[in-house]
Amino acid sequence: MSENSENGKRGNPIRRAWNWFWTPTAVLSAGFVLIAGFLGGILFWGGFHWTLELTNTEEFCTSCHTMETNLAEYRTTIHYSNHSGVRAICSDCHVPHEWQHKLKAKIMAVKDVYHEIAGTISTPEKYEAHRSEMAAVVWRKMKLSDSRECRNCHNFKYMDFTIQETRAASEHQRAIDNNMTCIDCHQGIAHDLAPGYQERYRQVIEELQASNAIPAEPPNEVAAIRSYVADIAEK
Repeated sequence: MSENSENGKRGNPIRRAWNWFWTPTAVLSAGFVLIAGFLGGILFWGGFHWTLELTNTEEFCTSCHTMETNLAEYRTTIHYSNHSGVRAICSDCHVPHEWQHKLKAKIMAVKDVYHEIAGTISTPEKYEAHRSEMAAVVWRKMKLSDSRECRNCHNFKYMDFTIQETRAASEHQRAIDNNMTCIDCHQGIAHDLAPGYQERYRQVIEELQASNAIPAEPPNEVAAIRSYVADIAEK
């Protein structure tokens, strides 16, 4: 072995660690190493999955001070209390079920930690100042995903229009006929809406159309059915 090689092994701790990691063991059998690695992988995956699911709980989602306003608004909606007794919590609406989308959502949620520390919406005044833009972020995401999280519970395929109220059945059929998605009509189903929200929603649609993220079609007019949605939310 050359002198340079010997010096590299003795002098560079990173190189020594790398060589140690890849050097076959003379004490443990290959089978033991494989089994230990397999069990270690299971423990790691179980711990990772448990931690990920822990961040989906309502207690975790609302543990930050800045979420108190969201929580108070949500508790007045039909998603929190209703005749069926089925409750949708924060993660049901904001976290995808599919693994690849869920992981992306968790990574993107890191920004919320920054804003919590920075105090971006730490007062009612700051919250109201950012309400429209926060809503636009969610609308944009839901429009691009065809309201994926809504459809985990609400799916046109499973709706019986014959037992829905006449107006609801009519609007749902119109949504199917015009390739509309849930968020086109139900922007304020879980949280209060900022003044001028319809105009802001139209801006979101136009921005997505301009970037070719969605087909360049005239944005659906939602004002005509807002009164119906408000009636549903009050029941």
